[in-house]
Amino acid sequence: MKAILVLVTTPNRKTSEKLSKLLVGKRLAACVNILPSLKSRYWWKGKMETAREELLVIKTEKSKWNRLARVIRENHPYQVCEILELPAARGNPAYFKWIGESLRK
Repeated sequence: MKAILVLVTTPNRKTSEKLSKLLVGKRLAACVNILPSLKSRYWWKGKMETAREELLVIKTEKSKWNRLARVIRENHPYQVCEILELPAARGNPAYFKWIGESLRK
């Protein structure tokens, strides 16, 4: 089992709650942390924008990536949503085991 972290920004708590419940409920994520009150600055349609957002830190395994990304895109309000995969190369073996067990039915 190869553990990964997936970062997703959302526009508000409602979206964060919806996505986190959906992903954990479908066993696409073992855990989703919701980090509130981010300030993001970015380019959009040729203009610099600033927005308040939340960040989801999703713990899952690499084999779930394609389905997880599809579910996020289908349920996210942004036209272009952030979905970034980061490898979890090292960590507590017991935690990695828990991730794998949490994703099984």
